[in-house]
Amino acid sequence: MSSHTVIIEWNRHGNLFTDQRYSRDHTWHFDGGMTVHASSSPHVVPVPLSNPAHVDPEEAFVAAVSSCHMLWFLSLAAAKGYVVERYLDSAQGIMERNRHGKLWVANIILSPVISFTGAEIPDQAAVDLLHHTAHEACFIANSVKSEITLQGTWRHQG
Repeated sequence: MSSHTVIIEWNRHGNLFTDQRYSRDHTWHFDGGMTVHASSSPHVVPVPLSNPAHVDPEEAFVAAVSSCHMLWFLSLAAAKGYVVERYLDSAQGIMERNRHGKLWVANIILSPVISFTGAEIPDQAAVDLLHHTAHEACFIANSVKSEITLQGTWRHQG
């Protein structure tokens, strides 16, 4: 088992707080030394209280699902002898209201475009199996209740 720690830091910087007009800018400090500037989504809290240039939790959630799927896909493809030249995913999270009227990320759509090179090129069934196995193995996908839809493509880059 492992434990993963992130420090989330926000400061008021002397601004009024109880009027709800405080900045949502904050930082994520990861244990490897990376710091990411974060904010609420401008779709949830309007600019200038949100900073659209920073990562928001919803984007990070979608990125985590996409990244986990990709890492498993690459590992499984390598184990089968397939050479992945490039993997580019334009992932999207769809917000909806649940039966209680609360917003949630109801669906995450992964749309990877994958290029294979080398002598061993998978067919569509093999790529589908790689995606299915990657989804089943992904720690993040196993941790969420959002639907995760895959609509990717692949090609031989020869």
